[in-house]
Amino acid sequence: MEQRVLGRTKRDVSVVGLGTWQLGADWGDVSEADAFAVLDAAVESGVTFFDTADVYGDGRSEQLIGRYLKERPDAGIFVATKMGRRAEQLTENYSLDNFRAWNDRSRTNLGVDTLDLVQLHCPPTAAYATDAVFDALDTLVAERRIAAYAVSVETCAEALAAIARPGVASVQIILNPFRLKPLEEVLPAARAAGVGIVARVPLASGLLTGKYTKDTVFAADDHRTFNRHGEAFDQGETFSGIDFETGLAAAAEFGELAPEGATPAQTALRWIIQQPGVTSVIPGARSVAQARANGAAAALAPLPEATLDAVQELYDRRLRASIHPRW
Repeated sequence: MEQRVLGRTKRDVSVVGLGTWQLGADWGDVSEADAFAVLDAAVESGVTFFDTADVYGDGRSEQLIGRYLKERPDAGIFVATKMGRRAEQLTENYSLDNFRAWNDRSRTNLGVDTLDLVQLHCPPTAAYATDAVFDALDTLVAERRIAAYAVSVETCAEALAAIARPGVASVQIILNPFRLKPLEEVLPAARAAGVGIVARVPLASGLLTGKYTKDTVFAADDHRTFNRHGEAFDQGETFSGIDFETGLAAAAEFGELAPEGATPAQTALRWIIQQPGVTSVIPGARSVAQARANGAAAALAPLPEATLDAVQELYDRRLRASIHPRW
């Protein structure tokens, strides 16, 4: 699989990575056996980049990855984790003492002395303008607790603020055919600054698979049930902030753009991969088949201009008016 340099880390990662929120069982139950099978299938498909967080399953995702890395030290996996969601979302809680405590927990979970990359987990907007926050991150690097740091953001304005910070290695942002705003300023600014871009929520919480209907029922503990209107966390995390029925109609049209031999999900991943400035896209996978299909998207031929134009037209016609200006 193609490898690209992840911004200021100077490390290569696969263009298709693996998001592991689901391994924490926050999207419904995932057994340990199934989790390890998914990790294996991803690695066998050429994936060298795992993305996790200290709050996914209250650390379960990190722990599973840590055990996997111990069993597969030859896999050459770069692991990005996140921190910041273990406390009330106040800028003053993004302190050096808290960072060290959260960092120690993640290092224990993952079984490493130095974390490859730690991303602030969608911090309060005020944190981006607070020098002490980034000074504390620089201290973690100096102490060799982390090799590099980054930020996972909710908005384009936050992404631009992060990119302007000289120590930020990469920015993780929601980007998919139903969320085009980052193409306008964020990706060009990241390219100019040498900052990596990690595209998250690439399938709009599964909408872009084309598998859902108005009768689809998600489990009660699935955020696609309990967070459609931002009841638990930022609404933009669920279906990219799109009304479910609006998204279903758009997804049906998007599915018609898939090239022969490719699924709608693979088409969405291929679309993201070829956006200038994107380093890696991190779809999740709950099964071996999904992990393999995600990896195969990297081998698809680039989408033609006609398809790219059709994605833009679909967004403008069906989605632009329904997406909150925040995103």
